Amino acid sequence: MSNNQLSEQEQIRRDSLKELRELGIEPYPAAEYKTTALSEDIVMEFDGAEEKFSDVTVAGRIMSRRIMGKASFAEIQDSRGRIQVYFNRDELCPGDDKTLYNTVFKRLLDIGDFIGVRGHVFRTQVGEITVHAKELTILSKSVRPLPIVKEKDGQVYHAVTDPEMRYRQRYVDLVINPGTREVFRKRTQIMQSMRELFNSRGYLEVETPILQPIPGGAAARPFITHHNALDMPLYLRIADELYLKRLIVGGYEGVYEFSKDFRNEGMDRTHNPEFTVMEIYVAYRDYNWMMDFTEEILEKVALDLHGTTEVPFGDKIISYRRPFVRVTMTGAIKEHTGIDITGMGEEELRRACDTLGIEHAPSMGKGKLIDEIFGEKCEPHYIQPTFITDYPVEMSPLCKKHRNNPDLTERFELMVNGKELCNAYSELNDPIDQLERFHDQMKLSEKGDDEAMFIDMDFVRALEYGMPPTSGMGMGIDRLTMFMTNQHSIQDVLFFPQMRPEKREQADTDEKFTEAGIPEEWIEPLRKLGFTTLAKLLEIEKPGKLANDLNGYNKKNKLGLAGVSPEQVAGWIG
Repeated sequence: MSNNQLSEQEQIRRDSLKELRELGIEPYPAAEYKTTALSEDIVMEFDGAEEKFSDVTVAGRIMSRRIMGKASFAEIQDSRGRIQVYFNRDELCPGDDKTLYNTVFKRLLDIGDFIGVRGHVFRTQVGEITVHAKELTILSKSVRPLPIVKEKDGQVYHAVTDPEMRYRQRYVDLVINPGTREVFRKRTQIMQSMRELFNSRGYLEVETPILQPIPGGAAARPFITHHNALDMPLYLRIADELYLKRLIVGGYEGVYEFSKDFRNEGMDRTHNPEFTVMEIYVAYRDYNWMMDFTEEILEKVALDLHGTTEVPFGDKIISYRRPFVRVTMTGAIKEHTGIDITGMGEEELRRACDTLGIEHAPSMGKGKLIDEIFGEKCEPHYIQPTFITDYPVEMSPLCKKHRNNPDLTERFELMVNGKELCNAYSELNDPIDQLERFHDQMKLSEKGDDEAMFIDMDFVRALEYGMPPTSGMGMGIDRLTMFMTNQHSIQDVLFFPQMRPEKREQADTDEKFTEAGIPEEWIEPLRKLGFTTLAKLLEIEKPGKLANDLNGYNKKNKLGLAGVSPEQVAGWIG
């Protein structure tokens, strides 16, 4: 970035950076800076333990400053919160040289800079726990200003809510929005809670390949890449299922994985092309056992996070207290559409879709048609956790046929707030049946279904060696985090959600400004104040404020220009 493109604030900070180095202070030191306390620990433990904090070293980012004469205050933010720091000129600089306070602290430091402070902790006259600084170390100079957000007594004022900025510049969002940091702490707590339960049962956490020669385990469109050395296509995994079941074949009784999966599909408030899923497979179990276990998982997560099973989501309270309601797929469709799909063929299902006003394509088989009916007419009704069970066999190519009805499978999905949260089976372990199901999927692919499963002959071979009765379940961690933290967009629970390419604004030329009637001498001040295009000028609602800003810039930088009036600025905008 050239100096001509820098805002006034950015240029001032770079000038401060240069001046610090001229004073012999390195703004980006390499040495380790050892801290002895975090802000939260000091605030929580100070009363009654004053001696413990008679000599502390803290570090963090400056978030506010109150500059006075020879005594000033700043607030620094570390990974656990904020704490006030008190600076006294004569104590920080006990000798004759007061540069560290008068020049460095008061003039060359800015909000956003990282500093280290050593001193003792005390309580001010107004009762605020504060670090009294005896030493000050600059740890990192911020050359780009943070958005201005005020926080006091846990309340945030003027929070930055623009999703484009928050998702694209998550690092800034984390600095200025404490609520964002809390969401991601809870995300980690959710996975930790689940791990504790799985490990207590003796299940093994494993890792399976991300790059796969055959994408399997789900009906989804994969991302494809190319391996140069092997000269072969590879796919980013869409699910972990087939590899985890190979491990059950290999002799493990229970395995689980938290993994990144990838699906080359649409993006919306509940879908991201890269997402996190937990999959678990346990030998000698069936889907009935897995329903009970799923209830146990979610009840534990809610209690560990909130201390209660009643969790708010929007204007609703979702109860994760066991047991959950259980409804069959055909029963749900009959209840909400009045149509009994039992025994229906493909053409009958198409007519049912027409009756219900549901769009369908020639490439859709029975499974897809039933899924469309359920998704459009039934899903939104299931707000409280509800197991939808016993799916038609066409919808579940990796699932064991129902023990009482060969047209159905032993499968369930858990619905919460009208959305699928997890999917589970009594796993198909008959290699002959599995191969026939794969061939049925291939026929769907030939009809144009780009989400139909590939045939994985190595997986069939693994089943031929024998896999014990097994139940498996996959749960979306992103969606679970949304439900458990009251976030309504998946982008709010992903550190770095997928975004469209950022549009780089092209600054208007001097000629465009002058053609609009703006005097040439005011073009550079306008740019320094952030008005790099005429379009930005058109957004101005108060010409008087911009006139004041320009006149202030003129005076501060001693440009010697004749002042500009609000009427002149209004003319430029007009």
